[in-house]
Amino acid sequence: MTKLVLSLLLAASTVFGQYTSAPAGAAPSELSAGISAVLQKDGTKIMNGGKVICEIWLRTTTPNGPKSAEDSVSLPNIPQGTLLGAIRFPAKGADRRGNPIAPGVYTLRYSNFPQNGDHQGVAPQRDFMLISKAAEDQDANATPSFKELVATSEKATGIPHPGVFSFWKQESSFTPGFAKEGEHDWVLQTKLGDIPVAIILIGKAEG
Repeated sequence: MTKLVLSLLLAASTVFGQYTSAPAGAAPSELSAGISAVLQKDGTKIMNGGKVICEIWLRTTTPNGPKSAEDSVSLPNIPQGTLLGAIRFPAKGADRRGNPIAPGVYTLRYSNFPQNGDHQGVAPQRDFMLISKAAEDQDANATPSFKELVATSEKATGIPHPGVFSFWKQESSFTPGFAKEGEHDWVLQTKLGDIPVAIILIGKAEG
């Protein structure tokens, strides 16, 4: 009986167990040439065993603009709607809220969740990346408004909520890589241009 329980525990640890990261190669061909040109030449691939969960490419330079007066924002110099990167899901994925994301390639743009009482406790900071379908987002220099970006992201998710990933400027010691943080979150520590950032790629927040 003890051996059976141990075997089940080991099997569970393999299924739910350790995520790893590796180089992902060049950005996807589904992206426009203008967007691919500003992204990393070699992205990051997140895996669970031999299964690829997602691949992500960030900008090689740090987007910069006038400092925002918004509260609880860790990257106040990034303008609303700025292109931050791209992400590919080879199979069905999920965003920070646990909402499903269909297989495909998506851009990632900057926004802050609104202070309207609907997002209490979702994150200590309001910085988020919103997804849009690559086919519908081809201008690297575009900066859609909050309303426009949410509408495009809702088209990508197919539900009345944008696809979102929580991230923030990493102020403390910076160790590049992918590791578990807290009970449920898996965080990629990397750089957006020359700024250290942390991105929660796996993990669900309530709220």
